Amino acid sequence: MPAYVIVDTKLKNPEPYEEYKAKAAPAVAKYGGRYLVRGGSHSVIEGAWNPTRVVVLEFPSRADFDKFYNSPEYQSVIGIRHANADTDMVVVEGV
Repeated sequence: MPAYVIVDTKLKNPEPYEEYKAKAAPAVAKYGGRYLVRGGSHSVIEGAWNPTRVVVLEFPSRADFDKFYNSPEYQSVIGIRHANADTDMVVVEGV
């Protein structure tokens, strides 16, 4: 069952964040993930959620996402994200 990761990213420092994006993408791919949405334009249709920059990733399974998230490759760059953006992230299993 696929797993989808939904992230709302509020950039604080866009230039250093580019380094995170460049280094995170190979780790995403290595663990079977792919970007479905990466910061495209969006509109709030209902509710109070007002996301800033939306990213949606798909992984083959929750286990694959967990391997990615805990991998040495991703853990070595996660600090760049934390230093340069505020994020809200959820992972949800699909159908």
